[in-house]
Amino acid sequence: MHEEIQKLSEELLQRDSSLTVLEARSWIELLWEDFESTRAKAGRKYEGADITVKFVRHFIAQYGDSLADFATRYPKYQKLIDQNNRTVH
Repeated sequence: MHEEIQKLSEELLQRDSSLTVLEARSWIELLWEDFESTRAKAGRKYEGADITVKFVRHFIAQYGDSLADFATRYPKYQKLIDQNNRTVH
């Protein structure tokens, strides 16, 4: 899973170079977790990481270069991204 997240983070960075490495990874991890938890809550059978990778890759293709716009339409994501990027000392 970590390898897939790393690859997807790199793909997102290629689509949107304004993101930091941490922001890209945060987006990928958030999308990954949100997709899997939504499917689980809906009672769907776990079909493996391949399905999640396919969803996240599709999301990158659709919104990768305009995540700021996507986040404004879905404040839940922006809030979570901002929280993930806070440095705790």
